[in-house]
Amino acid sequence: MPRPPDWQSTNTQDWQIATAREAIIRPLAEQPRVTIKVADEAAHLLGISRSLVYELIARFRRRPQTSSLLRGKPGLKPQSTLLDPSVHKLIMEAIQECFLQRERPRVADLMREIRTRCHQQGYPAPNFRTVKKRLALIDAKVQVRRRFGAATAREQFAPVRTNTNQADLPLECVQIDHTPVDVIVLSERDRKPIGRPWLTLAIDVASRTIMGFAVLLEPPSVVSVALTLTHAVMSKDTWLADRELEVRWPVHGIPDLLHLDNASEFHSQALERGAEEYGVRLDFRPPGAPHYGGHIERLIGTTMGAVHLLPGTTFSNVAEKGDYSSESAACLAIYAHPAKNVRLAQRGHRVVSCSCTPICRICIVGDQSVNVDL
Repeated sequence: MPRPPDWQSTNTQDWQIATAREAIIRPLAEQPRVTIKVADEAAHLLGISRSLVYELIARFRRRPQTSSLLRGKPGLKPQSTLLDPSVHKLIMEAIQECFLQRERPRVADLMREIRTRCHQQGYPAPNFRTVKKRLALIDAKVQVRRRFGAATAREQFAPVRTNTNQADLPLECVQIDHTPVDVIVLSERDRKPIGRPWLTLAIDVASRTIMGFAVLLEPPSVVSVALTLTHAVMSKDTWLADRELEVRWPVHGIPDLLHLDNASEFHSQALERGAEEYGVRLDFRPPGAPHYGGHIERLIGTTMGAVHLLPGTTFSNVAEKGDYSSESAACLAIYAHPAKNVRLAQRGHRVVSCSCTPICRICIVGDQSVNVDL
């Protein structure tokens, strides 16, 4: 069957034939029915057969452009192939069984497997372009899901949905999450390295201020959540005085809503009953959707950026760390971190300026006065 021609590259003679056809075919295509007599007259004028007249009319109705009437060039139909169906089946089976695996073999490994199978079954081995065309027939999302997992496929192909919990006033929504701190700390007793602590942070979404935090050596648990919430709702004056920190951190209060991920400590009975006791609503983001907690995730990234300037940092990856010895450079005890976090809490925000926006200085929520003037 002829291939559809390219009107921009066709020669002058073929284009003149197409324009002559258009003058006769267009009026016929606009008619609801073309009789045999009319078709024979058109065929005589154009010097073609009656069947071709009807074919040109059908083509022009589908695509009413002059280029639809160009003479087609001989060749294969689109998506057609001269490859032996048995070899095609062999290639597709090798792709499914060898290439679409979580070990993520290379295309070169797939080619080697196909050549081996073709040799065993007596078929000529296909070339690289033939195999690449068969790979292109498989949906890109399916390839990513089979090779990299469902989470990666969702990140690349699923539509991005945002969190509907919009906060216009302080304490309307507070997000909490944990992260291992990228620094080695020392024991206060013998000054020996004891590992990386865990940091739990709480951020107020409306004002972008840090409500509270907790630093523990133990993995995240109900205890770390309770300490963070206690720190968030209580006044920081005594806490700062105990640590001899001469800074202001007037941020405290009971939030209306806690936005959390699906970690087990956030589904604990203690947190659920405590929230019910004080009228705090709990909202959980969908599994595998960290962008729903974008405020706390960004805060964690910013905090770790500050931590990477501390002696004993492990940096964010091995390549960045290089030959730096975190254990040898470590000089901070576990309780030396609060000052850094308080300084971070004092930083201004490029979008929400808590030091000059009146609504972020003193806001009345119900009968509670919330002071978030940084």
